[in-house]
Amino acid sequence: MLLTHATLVTWDDQRRILPDHALLIRDGVIAEMGPTRQLLPRYPNEPRLDARGQWAMPGHIVAHTHFYGAFARGMAIPGAAPKAFPEILQRLWWPLDQALDAEAVRLSAEIMLVDAIRNGVTTLFDHHASPNALTGSLDVIAEAVRRAGVRGALAYEVTDRYGKAKARESIAENVRFAQSVREEDDYRTPRQRLAATFGLHASLSLDDDTLDAARNACPSDIGFHIHAAEHQADQDDSLTRTGLRVVERLHRHGILGERSIVAHAVAVDAREIVLLAETGTWVTHQPRSNMNNAVGAARVEEMLRLGVQVGLGTDGFPHAMWEEARFAYLLPKLSARDPRRMDGNTVMRLLIENNRRLANLYFPAARLGVLAPGAAADIILVDFHPHTPVTPDNLPWHLIFGAYERMITTTIVAGQVLMRDRELLTLSEERIAAEARAKAPAVWAAYQRILQNQGAAS
Repeated sequence: MLLTHATLVTWDDQRRILPDHALLIRDGVIAEMGPTRQLLPRYPNEPRLDARGQWAMPGHIVAHTHFYGAFARGMAIPGAAPKAFPEILQRLWWPLDQALDAEAVRLSAEIMLVDAIRNGVTTLFDHHASPNALTGSLDVIAEAVRRAGVRGALAYEVTDRYGKAKARESIAENVRFAQSVREEDDYRTPRQRLAATFGLHASLSLDDDTLDAARNACPSDIGFHIHAAEHQADQDDSLTRTGLRVVERLHRHGILGERSIVAHAVAVDAREIVLLAETGTWVTHQPRSNMNNAVGAARVEEMLRLGVQVGLGTDGFPHAMWEEARFAYLLPKLSARDPRRMDGNTVMRLLIENNRRLANLYFPAARLGVLAPGAAADIILVDFHPHTPVTPDNLPWHLIFGAYERMITTTIVAGQVLMRDRELLTLSEERIAAEARAKAPAVWAAYQRILQNQGAAS
């Protein structure tokens, strides 16, 4: 395919902005790029996609999300509103994950994948939980990812909150899925759609023996994906049980490392930040979720200064990465009451540079997050027409203050068009929405029963 008449935003080191350029796409990668006037006569018989002057840029990457939370939208928590994050877990997320059966797992994934494609997201790191539909649940999600056409790095959360048997079953699900990914025909090629991480819930729901069992079972070529210090309750639990802070505890059990992802890290201290940097562990920042749960503002700038690799995720919010970036830009200013905090270049470091470095660890043959010959043809077209000049220096502020997901018209992964002119081509949004509406009453009823039984037991 020859993509023509595009304004390329390369997101290479020079942040080049190239008007009226073309991309030749072959075998899932960008084979050639140059001015449209040069490539058109060179490839007269190539199928064409005319960008009509739209911006073309690399697809977005989501470093941490939860497909399984899709049925929470519109579902009211009975009674008084939760007053703190631990109560949100106990009254919303833990009863909801128990309410999911295999069909609900599939629909949750499909709903969130529709959302991803519409928002120009081409790679996602998902963290799943469905204790009553556990074994094989990652296969259900993987099949949805294949049909959608995006790239997904999947994990099942290991936890002790449903007992040791479930914890061991969760460990086995991670190991089994990681092996199945290696057997995929496109594994470690530019067309690779699936990768595996090893999911853990959080320190507060994991015993020492389970952490050790997970460490011993985890394949050497993948890392862990765990929530850490999202709220002070995680620290209080770790200190009470072990005398160690959360990051120190995880380090003692061998959970940290260059392929491991720690989500949130809001309630960490300076020593923990240094430990994350020293071990090369990834941290993902989810400002919208942190604000919604009132857990605080992560010390992202301090982490970056000390050498921590920080990416940007959504935590199950809509996969609108420019919106997430805006909150990442604004929250530190409000929290510190200092407008100098978190400049636009730092936000782009999270959204673009660090997210692509993390994604390239798990999709190494694809070369994600940049437009260049040899890079993956993971591309979005954006109907964006700024009314002031755009330069490599001011590009971050144009995106933070002027780019909205409604402008995304086309999403391409490995050369496959998943959405063209806002029409989804791989998933039927109408069918998925109808099936989800039909399924939601049963999921919500199961949630209510679990919540009531939980209350009676306590």
